[in-house]
Amino acid sequence: MVETVCLFEDPLYPRLYPLSLTRPVYELRCGIFSLREKLFRLFPQARRALLCRPYLAELVAQEHPDCSVNAAERGACLFLNGRLLASDAVRDLAEAPDTLFFHGDALAAACLSADKVEHLSGWEQGDFDPTKLAGVKRESCELEWIRYPWDLVQRTPAEIASDFRTLGEGGRVEGTVSEHAVRLNHEAIYVGAGAEVKPGVVLDATHGPIYLGENAVVMANAVIEGPAFIGAGSTIKIGAKIYEGTSIGARCKVGGEVEASIIHSYSNKQHDGFLGHAYLGQWVNLGADTNNSDLKNNYGTVKVTINGEVIDTGLQFVGLFMGDHSKSGINTMFNTGTVVGVMSNVFGAGFPPKEIPSFAWGGAAGFVPHDLDKALQTARTVMARRDVELTPAHEKVYRQVHDLTVRQNPKSQKPNPRGTGKKR
Repeated sequence: MVETVCLFEDPLYPRLYPLSLTRPVYELRCGIFSLREKLFRLFPQARRALLCRPYLAELVAQEHPDCSVNAAERGACLFLNGRLLASDAVRDLAEAPDTLFFHGDALAAACLSADKVEHLSGWEQGDFDPTKLAGVKRESCELEWIRYPWDLVQRTPAEIASDFRTLGEGGRVEGTVSEHAVRLNHEAIYVGAGAEVKPGVVLDATHGPIYLGENAVVMANAVIEGPAFIGAGSTIKIGAKIYEGTSIGARCKVGGEVEASIIHSYSNKQHDGFLGHAYLGQWVNLGADTNNSDLKNNYGTVKVTINGEVIDTGLQFVGLFMGDHSKSGINTMFNTGTVVGVMSNVFGAGFPPKEIPSFAWGGAAGFVPHDLDKALQTARTVMARRDVELTPAHEKVYRQVHDLTVRQNPKSQKPNPRGTGKKR
C-alpha cells in the first residue's frame, strides 16, 4: 500500500495555457471537482503531496496547507500525472510497485517503493523524472486525461454526472426551494445548506443531475438544465439560461445564456450575452452583452492557437478560453476558438484577434501593454470586493506571468483605448 500520493506536472503543461499560467494543471476544474480533488479522493488514507513549477509553489502551499509542496518525500509513493482523470484504473496503479506507466510517450504514473523514492532528486524545482532509476519496470497503460483546455469542457457533462454519483446526495434539499419553483427528476437534484431557489425557477434534471452548492442563489425565472454544477456562494441571475454541461465554481455571478462552459470561481458574467463551450479562469469579468461564437458558419472544425501553436481541435463546438483577471467591455464579440491571456482588458467594436496575449489592453484596433502595477492594483481591488486578499504569493505568480509574456515579445499596435464598459 502506498503511503503518499503525489501529483506532478509533466512538460506538456503549456498546452493548457492560459489557464495553467497561474495554476498547476491539476487545479483545473472538470465536473464538480478539480482534477486534484478527484485524484486524491481515490486514496482517502494516503498523505498528499504536490509538485509544481517553482514560481507557483508558494501560492500552492498557501492554498493547500494539508499538502507538502515541492518537498522530498519518504516511503512508498504513487506519483500521478496531474492531467489524469480519476478512475478505478488509476486506483489500480497502486498495486504495481516499482513500475512506470506510460500513455504513449508521456509518463502517466509511477508507483515507487521507499528505496526508489529516496533516490529521486529535483524536489524543490518540482521536477519528477524517475526514468533513470534502476530496477523499475515500464508498462503501457490506457488512461483518460486532459490534453488541451477544450478537453475539460468536453468531459465536464460526464464528469458532473460521475461526481454527483460519488457524492450520493441526489434528492436532498438542505436549503430552501420556493413552492413556485419547478424541479424535474427530484432524485437527480441536490440543494445545499443555505442555498435558495426563488419563484419561477426551473431545475430540469431530466438529462443529468443538478448540484447547487451551499449558499448558492438561483434568482427568479432562471432555468438550469442538467448536468450542471453551481458552486458555493454563487448567484444565478434573474432569467438566466444555464444549459447542460455547465460547471460554475464558487462565488460567481452568472446571467444571460451559458452552455457547456466552465467558470472556474470568483468570476462574473452577470448580464445578457452568450457564453458557450468556454472556460473562464478566476476573477474574470465579462461586460454586458459580451458574446462568444462557438460554431463556425461553415460548420467546420475549430482551430485554436495555444502557446503559439495552431491546433485543429477536430471539434465543431469550441468557444472562448480566458485567463485569470482578464476582462471584456460591453458588447465585446469573441470569435470561435479565441484565447485571451492573463490580466488582459479587451474592448471596442469589431472582433478582436483570436489570440490575445497576457497583459494586453485594447481590441480589434490593436493592443498596447497593460501596465503591471496598474493590473495588480485592479486585482487587489477586485479581490477585496470578495473579501479575498491579494497576497505576496499571488503577486509573485502574476509578476512571473508578466515576465514570461514580455520575453515572448508579442507584436502589438497602439490603439486609442477608450472606456472599458461596466465592471462589477
